[in-house]
Amino acid sequence: MPLQVSSTTRRGTRRQPAASRRAILRAALAAFARKGLAGARMDAIAAAAKVNKALLYYYFRDKEALYDAVLDDFFVRLLSRVTRALDGAGPAGERLLTYARAHFDCIAESLHYARLFQGELMSAGRGKSSHLTRVVDQYIWPISLRLVEVLQAGMASGEFRQVDARQFAPSIAGMIVHYFLVAPVARKLFSRDPFSQEALQQRRAAVLDFIAAALFADQSAGVKLAAEVASRAEAQPRVASQVAKTSTRRLRVQGKHK
Repeated sequence: MPLQVSSTTRRGTRRQPAASRRAILRAALAAFARKGLAGARMDAIAAAAKVNKALLYYYFRDKEALYDAVLDDFFVRLLSRVTRALDGAGPAGERLLTYARAHFDCIAESLHYARLFQGELMSAGRGKSSHLTRVVDQYIWPISLRLVEVLQAGMASGEFRQVDARQFAPSIAGMIVHYFLVAPVARKLFSRDPFSQEALQQRRAAVLDFIAAALFADQSAGVKLAAEVASRAEAQPRVASQVAKTSTRRLRVQGKHK
């Protein structure tokens, strides 16, 4: 939902701390996703957020701190949502498919993060990332442990066929994330917006269907459950509303860089 700022109090003041901080994080996310940590400029971020640089530095002491906050803003939400799914009630199959849907939806609501994290991985490959270790330790490792535990529980109960859980878990994550990373290619191949509501709903259903078909001992039962989980009503609104905004922007950084 768009931020509601009163007509008497400007967002770029300390009187609206939540609104100002949220605007800064949104602008910073777009800038970091497009330019990377090294290329993004604090003055451009402040201009896009419609705050002055003094206020930006009041909330974030430097660009590194702002970058960390942008990463945390996504991964805190991701960890919370997928943990609820993996730790929920019900059999392992239900929990695993609910996790996959939650992970997919979380990225669909924050489309810049796939590009941002891809850049972080590339920087780490060149030995230039000082952030990846913290993200892995604080967020990805706990998720991975829970996911492996659910896979093992499903195999022990006979709901899943026997697989190497430590290989299957990253395969699930890859199925979810890959679509968002190659969206520019998909746009050219299929001549449609890969982030439209229809395209995202179709992709989400396809991801869950593929996971279920590959994993469930009773493949037909797994595929049926995947279709039910993918189409649940509570999964739709947040994806649709955010996609509409992001698709219109076409992932451009708001504001002009100086």
